[in-house]
Amino acid sequence: MGKRLRVVDVERCVDCLLCAFACARRFGGGGLAKSAIAVRSVGGMERGFVVVVCRACEDPPCQAVCPVGAIRKVEVGVRVDAERCIGCGMCVEACAIGAVQWDVAERKPVICVHCGLCAQFCPHGVLAHEEV
Repeated sequence: MGKRLRVVDVERCVDCLLCAFACARRFGGGGLAKSAIAVRSVGGMERGFVVVVCRACEDPPCQAVCPVGAIRKVEVGVRVDAERCIGCGMCVEACAIGAVQWDVAERKPVICVHCGLCAQFCPHGVLAHEEV
């Protein structure tokens, strides 16, 4: 079977965002606009952070609500057909954990493809790329 990304120990996260920058670099640009992983504060260093990434649902709600079939389930996670996507944003609203990010410039969803690049750049072992 394939590999999927997993948050191993969120307590180790220091919000350095190296995971998010690594993810966004897959597209060749800088910044975080195309990152499929998000780190959110729940009170800074004192209370910690939440790492939000696609959990590769068995029955993905993002796929179910897409009116044009631009999101399809694959072995691990989903893939977005950007050509087919109409930019309605229903997939963002459907994800209960907020793992569907939004590229504002392109008006398209950005969803983790479980490549593991972010885990390679995490200096604190927060993430792992593991066999399913």
